[in-house]
Amino acid sequence: MTIVSKLDELGSGAWIALAILGFVFWWPAGLALLAFSIWSGRLRFGCGHRMERFQDKMDRMGGRMGRPGGNGFWGPPSSGNRAFDDYRAETLRRLEDEQKEFKDFLQRLRMAKDKAEFDQFMAERRRGNGGQTPTEPSPQT
Repeated sequence: MTIVSKLDELGSGAWIALAILGFVFWWPAGLALLAFSIWSGRLRFGCGHRMERFQDKMDRMGGRMGRPGGNGFWGPPSSGNRAFDDYRAETLRRLEDEQKEFKDFLQRLRMAKDKAEFDQFMAERRRGNGGQTPTEPSPQT
């Protein structure tokens, strides 16, 4: 087993620790390890999918704890004016509903775009070779 595969098994934390050690002992080695880790994709700074999952978990947890009514841990503190608190809770609920609808709309839009691109690919594929492989000569009559 190579060192690279062993570090890959340990995860990105091992690559970070190795780069730090490289900087401590000899800074060009640390810089080279950091550049290699980023270039090879072993260290990723974009965490879009993880962040979406985290946001979904937080939304579910907030729903269980009474958000946005103001009576749970996640809710805003009471202003002392019941009418204002009700208005704020209703506005937050409406905004959350609009956000959910917008996310659903974007998901449907992405699905429609993907389907259109796939359909276009399949149509071009059928049209391009006419059901024959490109190396076969066309039958002559």
